[in-house]
Amino acid sequence: MVQGALKTVTALYVEDEANIRKTLANAIEDEFKLFFTAGDGSEGLKKFKKYKPDIVITDLLMPVKDGLSLARDIKAMSKDTLVIVLSAFSEKEKLLGAIDAGVDKYIIKPVYPDELLSLIVKLAQQKFAVNNMIEFGGGYQFDKAKKALVKDGETIILTKKEIAFISFLANSTDYFAPHEDIKRCVWSENTSDAAIRTFVKRIRNKTDKNFIRNIPTLGYKIFVE
Repeated sequence: MVQGALKTVTALYVEDEANIRKTLANAIEDEFKLFFTAGDGSEGLKKFKKYKPDIVITDLLMPVKDGLSLARDIKAMSKDTLVIVLSAFSEKEKLLGAIDAGVDKYIIKPVYPDELLSLIVKLAQQKFAVNNMIEFGGGYQFDKAKKALVKDGETIILTKKEIAFISFLANSTDYFAPHEDIKRCVWSENTSDAAIRTFVKRIRNKTDKNFIRNIPTLGYKIFVE
């Protein structure tokens, strides 16, 4: 983690288990400019409206209002707020629900304070920095302003559709997108799964076989180290 990287950032942490909330808050709050806590989604939403934090870290299952409902409400008011959900659940339905809610990162518990801080720094730099470059694995970068894929300083020649596909994945939650979202947002006409597989294979031929990974029955994800 970059020392002092979050000193200009305000955060809200929402967790209904008091001991967990206090322990994690004590471990990470000093890294932020301001750090607030709430005991459930309803209180969290009130504090979000009052303090307008840059980042919201929330548990998934909570009384009164759960984490995904909170995320939806926050994203409806402020799409630029970074929302991180912590959950013990890794089921497909929960993941798709997080995508639908606009969550920026869905983290499976247990998560340790140092790991969480390092992840927050990385996400915050991508979300708030003026730098338009997104860092992927294998030395790849995506220039959001120029809509260009770069490796080791060299621009990779891609078609408009290939750039649109990579741009969509790059701007999706955790660089992952479900099949149906890809079809709807990248192709204006109906397209088959077989056609998408062929399309992805062409991109892999221009990059490498690990650059775009298939998540069985779910969709595609750009590889990130």
